[in-house]
Amino acid sequence: MNARVSRFGLRGPRHAGHTVSSEHLGALALPVGDDGVVIGSDTEGRPQIIGFHRPTPYDVLLIGGLWTAQVLALRAAGTGARVAVETGRAQAWTTLARAAGAGLECVSLHEVGRVPPTGATVGSPVVVVRDCGMRPPRGRVVSSAWQSVLTLLPYLSPVAPRLMRSSALVGIQRVSPEEAAQIGRILNLSRAEVDTLPTLADGVTLWVAGREHHWVMTSATDAESGLLGAARRMD
Repeated sequence: MNARVSRFGLRGPRHAGHTVSSEHLGALALPVGDDGVVIGSDTEGRPQIIGFHRPTPYDVLLIGGLWTAQVLALRAAGTGARVAVETGRAQAWTTLARAAGAGLECVSLHEVGRVPPTGATVGSPVVVVRDCGMRPPRGRVVSSAWQSVLTLLPYLSPVAPRLMRSSALVGIQRVSPEEAAQIGRILNLSRAEVDTLPTLADGVTLWVAGREHHWVMTSATDAESGLLGAARRMD
């Protein structure tokens, strides 16, 4: 049987066009968002995502606890990224590195200043986690295409203002009133946000990207709780 072929393929059966009334358009909405790591939910229960895998350099600063940084590292590994942890406290990361990836070596630990070139590509993205204390040295490995860098600061430090200004995304967990005031001036936070920062519960983070500000609660899965314990601000 001969079939009439156009350059768009075989001609299929003819049907009347599909229509929908304007009042029913809302039913067609799809929960489509950016690809990335689910970091928790906002005040209205909507999932919030960090898109670590990008074709351009991407720097994230977290002024907060090790627990939150480790949850982000685990979830980044769960999306298929290789995670390189630069840390001066390898003992705090060893259990996580062994448990991540179901036996695959997807989380590697490196001494401060000793992260080798990672060879990040679109098919093998990398997240570098810098857990280097209050004064992290300038890293030899920096953000680049398909390689994001997450820097953890336990508290505000002399290098924090520079990192806040240079990072595309900044997360702040519970800090002192004095630290909150300084952060507020740098990030142009509202008075209410500044007043709330010293009162935050464990696991709550204010994420700031330019004019976008989101309060996010990070809740661990059962597997994450078994590995990392309950959410905590201090270690």
